[in-house]
Amino acid sequence: MKRKIVLGVTGSIAAYKAAELARLFVKNSDEVKVVMTGAAAKFVTPLVFRTLSRNKVVVDDFEDPQNWEVGHVSLAIWADAVVVAPATANTIAKMRCGIADNALTSLLLATKVPIVLAPAMNDGMWSNPATAENVAVLRERGVKIVGPVDGELACGTVGKGHMADVKEIFEAV
Repeated sequence: MKRKIVLGVTGSIAAYKAAELARLFVKNSDEVKVVMTGAAAKFVTPLVFRTLSRNKVVVDDFEDPQNWEVGHVSLAIWADAVVVAPATANTIAKMRCGIADNALTSLLLATKVPIVLAPAMNDGMWSNPATAENVAVLRERGVKIVGPVDGELACGTVGKGHMADVKEIFEAV
């Protein structure tokens, strides 16, 4: 069954793995539209996702649309599911508090479809009580959390904060 997936990509070194996730969705005949935060676009360019998804990539909430529509609302209505991989502590905190200050967080606030998050961050950030509380609240609201797992982290340490394998994230959707 062809699904309509919005792939949200946030500003983490793990953003490069989201390209592989996009490829898996497309290979499965899913239609993928990507929404990136400005920080994510510093790690991986929108061109990568435009090429893999074969769709326009949204980074700026205020860019001129091709046709009249409110971008984040139209994508929220269009999607069968929203996947955020990687999901940073910052985006998770914004989701919990209902902060909509970029295209992705605006879409997340507007969507009524299932949301899957694949956290990726430093192990200290993951184990911080604020992050634990934010994740617990999102789980109570029905958000599915996949990972993180133990692994080598960008800071050079090993710990829990490594984004789950893209195949596991794909299967969770």
